[in-house]
Amino acid sequence: MSHCMLAATGADAYLPIAIVFVMAAIFAVVNLVASQLLGPRASGATKGIAYESGMDPFGSARKKFNIRFYVLAMTFLVFDVEIIFLYPWAVTFSQLEPRSPEAALFLGRILFFIGTSVVAYIYAWRKGVFRWD
Repeated sequence: MSHCMLAATGADAYLPIAIVFVMAAIFAVVNLVASQLLGPRASGATKGIAYESGMDPFGSARKKFNIRFYVLAMTFLVFDVEIIFLYPWAVTFSQLEPRSPEAALFLGRILFFIGTSVVAYIYAWRKGVFRWD
């Protein structure tokens, strides 16, 4: 048996991972040093103010705002994550034997998952999250 066909054992198995970590650290340090050496050094009053999504900041940051926008964003994330989970489930489910106990279990799990998402949607709707008044 040749040496190339033997599996790495012990510390040799972790050598590729260590190399990736060392390369990542070197890349980070080189980028930080290069940006300090080559980057612009302009300073001034405009450079010192906070940047708020392209708009000049005005007023106090301590004023109250409606939490509904964050609740709507969280509701969007719930359904976004649901779609992300549906694709791998559909790929796996299509490869199962029809009418098998495993297929029934997979179907039951996804129906429960979708059902809880529908309940969350109805709850958000009743709380008025989708109203913009």
